[in-house]
Amino acid sequence: MGPFNFPTQIDDARVYGRAVEWLKSRNVLLPTFSQLRNPHTIPADIEEQLATISPDDAHPLNLFRVHWYNDVSRSGRAEVPVHLELPKSLTGVNARIVVAIGALFPMITAHKVLAAYSCLVPRIVTGRFDPAHHRAVWPSTGNYCRGGIAISRILNCHGVAVLPQGMSRERFAWLEQWVTDPADIVRTPGTESNVKEIYDACAELERDETNEIINQFSEFGNYAGHYTVTGGALEHVFESLKAKDPNLELAAFVAASGSSGTLATGDYLKQQLGSRTAVVEPVECPTLLYNGYGEHNIQGIGDKHLPLIHNVMNTDFFVAVSDRATDGLNAVFNSDEGKRYLADSMNVPAETVAKLAWLGFSAIANVLAAIKLAKYLGLGPDDVVMTVATDGADLYESELAAYYARNFPEGVTARDAAAICGEHLAGQDTSHLLEASHTDRRRIFNLGYFTWVEQQNIDLADFDKRADQAFWRDLQALVPIWDELITAFNKETGLG
Repeated sequence: MGPFNFPTQIDDARVYGRAVEWLKSRNVLLPTFSQLRNPHTIPADIEEQLATISPDDAHPLNLFRVHWYNDVSRSGRAEVPVHLELPKSLTGVNARIVVAIGALFPMITAHKVLAAYSCLVPRIVTGRFDPAHHRAVWPSTGNYCRGGIAISRILNCHGVAVLPQGMSRERFAWLEQWVTDPADIVRTPGTESNVKEIYDACAELERDETNEIINQFSEFGNYAGHYTVTGGALEHVFESLKAKDPNLELAAFVAASGSSGTLATGDYLKQQLGSRTAVVEPVECPTLLYNGYGEHNIQGIGDKHLPLIHNVMNTDFFVAVSDRATDGLNAVFNSDEGKRYLADSMNVPAETVAKLAWLGFSAIANVLAAIKLAKYLGLGPDDVVMTVATDGADLYESELAAYYARNFPEGVTARDAAAICGEHLAGQDTSHLLEASHTDRRRIFNLGYFTWVEQQNIDLADFDKRADQAFWRDLQALVPIWDELITAFNKETGLG
């Protein structure tokens, strides 16, 4: 039906009826987006049952953990979304840099499971996806396809992961445990920088009408879900900080490009709190900043194209950081000598050092971009810069081992840690940063034409209308409609 044909009503009553019976037979109750935004509204009996269920099981009730309020055990619920405030001793800036933690999400220990839920469920509750007939194809550079496979397993529908063969071994190890058939892992050429090859594989799969391509880069459900759920969660984090320090202002929200779903949070925070939005990409492949190309290892940041769901005309800053920095700091944050250096020589609190393992590659990139932005804007102690950690270091242990083998076969020493931190933290400057004018935004917006109109056959009028903020406001209004449809669907199953 195309990405601009938004699901807002029951399109096929027969498919809808089959989906109702399918989920009913598997005892699947679907949470509304309102419940994921405000988990305290989840019924008490569900919370009681969750206390007995592992967050890593493919259990239907784990859908009610697809939110930012899981506690550090991942089994309970936190009053405020778990976040990490990085001290000046680490960042070198006066601004308060605050990171929301995605590693506490269920099943995949990454927030991309929220994106997968947001893209599939509106299809199901409008009779567009038949769990008994369709295969859900999840194109990704890693975490989103894992989220899609997790959601597929819970719904007992057939899921297919499509991702580059060069992604971290941990992604594939997880997938191999969760797919029903090894053939459901489609490995495409290249690494993070080879998104077009993913699209090419999906074009082949799409020839089979039973394959439903659920492309996070063009699925506006990804945008709408993050706008509502992630936006609300980060607003709550900021409000909790401001309650203790009324002088605080939210200066900016920073997030990697990726599929651009998380960037919807910036739209929400700008509307509610007046912040600005910065998008992050690798300096080794600065597609947005310089129309550049190349390869890099900041896994979780897509590149060499501009996602259809990126609200470019509402983005204020474009920032690039190096994978040399993310690789190096990942080694410091996750080695004994590195952690000892942070605590003893940089005076980073031990509690903070212990939590740096919550930051995966893209999270470290986000933090570095936040430091750049704070320096560029001259932010002070009353300014907050918020970002997210999509996943944690546990998904990159094989990458860390390879990095050690290449650079520090005897292990990281205190001297090595000092050099890495000196270059990439204390030495972080404001290069590769663009404060965008209207002309800059329009240039970057136009870059998407070559992917979406010429290659993916998006209608030019649909492509162009995304330049108008009214288009994005209309998207934001979809979520209450979907909640009504989810509620009605649950009633039809007899479970709601």
